[in-house]
Amino acid sequence: MKTTTIGEGSIQLPSGPFPASLAQLHRAREADAFPVSWTRTRDDHYSVLAHWPGEHPYFIPVHGHRYDPLLVTETMRQATLLVLHAGYGVPMGHHFLLAELQFTCRMNRLAIDDGPGEVEVQVVCSDVERARGHVSRLRVDMVVRRAGSTVATGVILGRIVGPEAYRRIRGDRGVPGFEVPRTPPVTASLVGRSRPQDVLLSPTPQDRLWQLRVDTGHPVLFQGEKDHVPGMLLLEAARQAAELATPSRPFVPSSGRMSFQRYAEFGTPCWIRAHVLPASRAGTTGITITGSQDDGAVFLAELSPALPPADER
Repeated sequence: MKTTTIGEGSIQLPSGPFPASLAQLHRAREADAFPVSWTRTRDDHYSVLAHWPGEHPYFIPVHGHRYDPLLVTETMRQATLLVLHAGYGVPMGHHFLLAELQFTCRMNRLAIDDGPGEVEVQVVCSDVERARGHVSRLRVDMVVRRAGSTVATGVILGRIVGPEAYRRIRGDRGVPGFEVPRTPPVTASLVGRSRPQDVLLSPTPQDRLWQLRVDTGHPVLFQGEKDHVPGMLLLEAARQAAELATPSRPFVPSSGRMSFQRYAEFGTPCWIRAHVLPASRAGTTGITITGSQDDGAVFLAELSPALPPADER
């Protein structure tokens, strides 16, 4: 037990580490739960230990046997949920509404063969607001370290609402939904996938426009009942759209920023559009991807690709 001074007084903070549970990570399968323990280091500061598997059926290696950057972002998301529940006491029945996600990965430090996949996520929470005794809004800054070196940084912005407030927000759409793809997938290899069930886009007659494919039976993307399309599925759809928009080379997003304007609903088409930005002097091309549904914006993503391994510095 360690003592932390706040103002003129002090409180006792447990030293940890404490194990992470599947419920705290909002996961149903151990294979898809990456944080393993957490420690509060001081007020609003946490250390989350995580393990990345060398092989995973969904987060497959990229760029010469490196960890997938979206595995990194999913670890950040799970670390945020863990800190909310375990560190701040947010009840399990509350909902985390993701507003924005930012990430930057150092691909040359993500080689799977460089050693064990043990990482530390250093978490700093700020702009913490509370309502009715619980955290209602916050910013989470994260640094992911592996073997003492920084391999990624990220920011998550979001708010937390209780069950009653969530029901008011969702109205008659706040009930679990089920959907199976009704449109054919694009060719899996064109989006860096080997299995059709992992393809999230269907072709359309328009250039750089696709329809989102949602399968609520997907074992990784859907764990537990959902009443809307998860944000991390939309991030993968954006990555696949970027891959299709730049067919001359594989698109691995080493950095990105994604903001969410509204929920993506089941049962109505969600359109994914890509816009290729001018190439930089390094020869890389950024992509802006938008999602829209029922004439309203769902998300905006800006993704930048990693350089090929030989070009990394």
